[in-house]
Amino acid sequence: MAAELRISPRERLILTAILEMYIATGEPVASQAVARIYADKEGMSSATIRNVMVSLSESGLLEQPHTSAGRIPTAKAFRFYVEHLAGAARAATGTNVPQLSAEKRQQIDDCFAGVTSRQHFLERTSHVLAMISSGVGVATEAAGETEWLEHIHFSRLTAQRVLAVVVTRGGTVLDRVLQLDHDLDQGDLEAAANFVNGNFRGWSIERIRADIGQRMEQERSEYDRLMLSVNELFKGALAGVQPSQMIFVEGVANLVQRDVDRERLRALLGALEAKQRLIDLLSAYVDARQQAVRVVVGLEDTIPDMENMVLIGTGARLGAESVGTVAVLAPTRIRYNETIQAVSYIAQLSERILQTPRG
Repeated sequence: MAAELRISPRERLILTAILEMYIATGEPVASQAVARIYADKEGMSSATIRNVMVSLSESGLLEQPHTSAGRIPTAKAFRFYVEHLAGAARAATGTNVPQLSAEKRQQIDDCFAGVTSRQHFLERTSHVLAMISSGVGVATEAAGETEWLEHIHFSRLTAQRVLAVVVTRGGTVLDRVLQLDHDLDQGDLEAAANFVNGNFRGWSIERIRADIGQRMEQERSEYDRLMLSVNELFKGALAGVQPSQMIFVEGVANLVQRDVDRERLRALLGALEAKQRLIDLLSAYVDARQQAVRVVVGLEDTIPDMENMVLIGTGARLGAESVGTVAVLAPTRIRYNETIQAVSYIAQLSERILQTPRG
């Protein structure tokens, strides 16, 4: 972004000052406010600063709301600011993420005391990120988590009627009464359940479906009878099951306190209540397989009601396995440095907190 803008060091200095003043106050920044900082200190007169602000406006980095004498940064300016932060971090630490202070790390560690499960980790993450950022903390599990099979059981009710109970790794319990084309005794049902539990425990539902279908095509022996039963029972038990993801959202009240535009706030809250839209938003911008922090300004391209919002997110991992995505959604006037640091640190905590493999 910085290379595309081709702005001079002087323009960059003034733009950064305006951005940081606007983040701190939320008010349009006048040239006099910038002059109080830089006039005569950087060899810039008040007239020079005014001229630079005009140039930045012509470049689409500043805009003048209504008849105010001051200017506010545009989404393009905030993108530049994010790139500038990343560049400064690389120069200082060799990474894209600035280091979190020891005090802040300890505060976050204390918040995660006693957390051992993935669900609890994600739930606590949304709370801590909302608290630190004064925005909305969001945490989603890895796609397909709730579809991993833990256990399946079949019970004969009456002739040709069977109760199927499916338990997933995500804690979901599904029970279905199946109407079969032919009768199966309890021994047949137990053999089918033992086959599925013994061969497919810990597999995704979609992978099990595909494997059973493939075995049905390949087997041509006495094994066929068992596979026919397994296929019929499993298909019936999981009919209509769709992929699902847990998502935890906290801190919406922070937006209520900050946003004075009631109509815009109502639309924004509606977008946040549509959980699947949030999952889709994070999936579109954040690769859960990577732990590089992604900062996206201009979410209105995906969800119009999120104009002037920023997404800061990354993936949380346990070894080679994805745990989920952790992120902050907030107005562009956010404390970028601190929020980026916190998102990165919490994502890395998953390795330490969730060391014990799931059974």
